[in-house]
Amino acid sequence: MTSMTHNAPQITGGVDTHGLTHHAAVIDSIGRHLADQEFPATIRGYRDLLDWTRSHGDLVAVGVEGTGAYGAELTRVLTAAGVAVVDVDRPDRTTRRMKGKSDPIDAYAAATAVLSGRATGIPKSRDGAVEAVRVLRIARRSAVKARTQAMNQIRGLLVSAPAILREQTTGLDRAALIRTLARLRPGDDLSHPLAATRAALRRLARRHQTLDTEITELDAELGPLTRQAAPALLELFGVGPETAGQLLTSAGDNPERMRSEAAFAHLTAAAPIPASSGRTHRHRLNRGGDRAANNALHTIVLVRMRHDERTRAYVQRRTKEGLSKKEIMRCLKRFVAREVYHALTTTQVTQNDLAPAA
Repeated sequence: MTSMTHNAPQITGGVDTHGLTHHAAVIDSIGRHLADQEFPATIRGYRDLLDWTRSHGDLVAVGVEGTGAYGAELTRVLTAAGVAVVDVDRPDRTTRRMKGKSDPIDAYAAATAVLSGRATGIPKSRDGAVEAVRVLRIARRSAVKARTQAMNQIRGLLVSAPAILREQTTGLDRAALIRTLARLRPGDDLSHPLAATRAALRRLARRHQTLDTEITELDAELGPLTRQAAPALLELFGVGPETAGQLLTSAGDNPERMRSEAAFAHLTAAAPIPASSGRTHRHRLNRGGDRAANNALHTIVLVRMRHDERTRAYVQRRTKEGLSKKEIMRCLKRFVAREVYHALTTTQVTQNDLAPAA
């Protein structure tokens, strides 16, 4: 006797994710709408969504909107259950103007995008050391911004502060300035501008010290995690913990989801864009992609252009050939992206000649 599993129709799911609820929909192999339903964004709700979806047939894949945001935990649950999850972008504005917008419409659109092949992206797994690096870097980045803001406010207050305070801090470097201001004694009567300024400067200086300590602790936590996630990446010339952390975050815990080093270059906005016209044949920098990852590549290239003899020789050679600095950096970013991809996906990194980057 043939089981129902073998006779079950193949179906594709789609999920429109939100903060408190997820709306799921299923379609058959030719795109007909079968059913849709809303589920709470809870552990029990994720399991009910999976069971409900599978009750309609043989589940081939599920398209999820926002796999890096509201749909992150649902993606982890579905992946752990052996379901193929596809990252789906939200419909463009033209489609929404023509078809309207609602949770069921968006859920069916996600399923249709998977079935038609328009959506093929594999989401980040977000279940390993790289995810740990990502969340800790968020805390570090905000601490660095707050520390910079505190320092700017200190310098702004000193510009208009009474002369006795300005003379007391003139010529001090940042560390000495912070220590001096943190030891100020404003007194009890803050009605006088001098006392109030001392109180404000002391608070800002102590905030700066607290943030310094926090950043140091985060660096101590991020270092081992980054090395654990990609030891080969940190061995590349010009790659430090900060740039390595950003590149790891952009690639995710499953860098194999990127089909090739060309796909990684496109992700990091290092893929060359044709900009030819008539007899002029050239390429330009890509303005799209992950801008934070592109900034990390830019930092690595700057370090190599200043300190790596091989890169400096390459820059001189390409300059003599008539390339501008931007065009040379475009070539170098493409080469670095190739190196980084192999460092992320293999244990051994081969140092190739710079010529292929052109």
